Amino acid sequence: MKAIVFNQYGQPDVLLLEEVKKPSPRNNEVLIKVHAVSLNYADWHMLTGTPFVARLSFGLFRPMKNILGADIAGVVEAIGPGITRFKPGDEVYGDLGMVGFGGLAEYVCAPEHVIATKPTNLTYEESAALPMASVTALQALQNDGQVQPGQEVLIHGSAGGVGTFAIQIAKYLGAEVTGVCSTRNIEQTLALGADHVIDYLKEDFAANGKTYDLILGINGNRSIFDYRKALAPNGKYLMIGGSDKQIFQFMLLGPFIARPGQKMGSVFAKTLSKELIAIKDLAEAGKIRPLIDRTYKLAETPEAMRYLGTGHARAKIIIKIVP
Repeated sequence: MKAIVFNQYGQPDVLLLEEVKKPSPRNNEVLIKVHAVSLNYADWHMLTGTPFVARLSFGLFRPMKNILGADIAGVVEAIGPGITRFKPGDEVYGDLGMVGFGGLAEYVCAPEHVIATKPTNLTYEESAALPMASVTALQALQNDGQVQPGQEVLIHGSAGGVGTFAIQIAKYLGAEVTGVCSTRNIEQTLALGADHVIDYLKEDFAANGKTYDLILGINGNRSIFDYRKALAPNGKYLMIGGSDKQIFQFMLLGPFIARPGQKMGSVFAKTLSKELIAIKDLAEAGKIRPLIDRTYKLAETPEAMRYLGTGHARAKIIIKIVP
């Protein structure tokens, strides 16, 4: 089978399209014929080995796994011993981020507990856009943020994968939502349901005097002190990804700078079947919908990763493997 392989940390140039051995399902695994994969910043971190703390998971000097791709959608081709929920021919989607990635290939094996039946109203490409980003948004807002109807939520980074789902899920939970994005993404942010938009090219959310019950800082590089300025007296700030500087600043200062009543935390989402089923239900009910920025072929993965690395992708980038 064909797969995108890399054997050293680096830029997208180290990604190679190669012929590799087709896997076979082991106990409690299914073999999936992959139709589509969506890229996440987790793939970028795994490719580049940055921020350096990421290497504690991916391998200190060389990557322990050599095929990227966490978010997948496809068809079950075979099942291993112990599988009870799926059979060959089932359409599924899932997040392989906790089990070694490997989705940027024509076939991949996945444990039963990280996949679910894909939404019936979405294509493979749309379904692949869901898992990591939508579950991160859901857990940040519902579990970590405990958003209540009527609360004010600021989403800093509202145009990316997590941000586009965070807008929709926050509105579903009854919050009043403000998105922070660039000028070109204002229309998209409003179309997804945001009540207000701050164009960061023209206005500083930390300097306008407005405060929020919950702030999601998604893959940003703003100072943790800026987020504190915009927190309500009993507000909560949650970091989702971010630059090396921001992560280390949060690790060193986060626990100590919150004012009385405020909380500062980070989100480490875990995508399991129950979360995927919850997202499937939201998608089929029309409460959330994925947005796709660009679609590439498997051989074009290096180009897709370069675009992801610019930090200016709108919503999701898809690798379409089955024509």
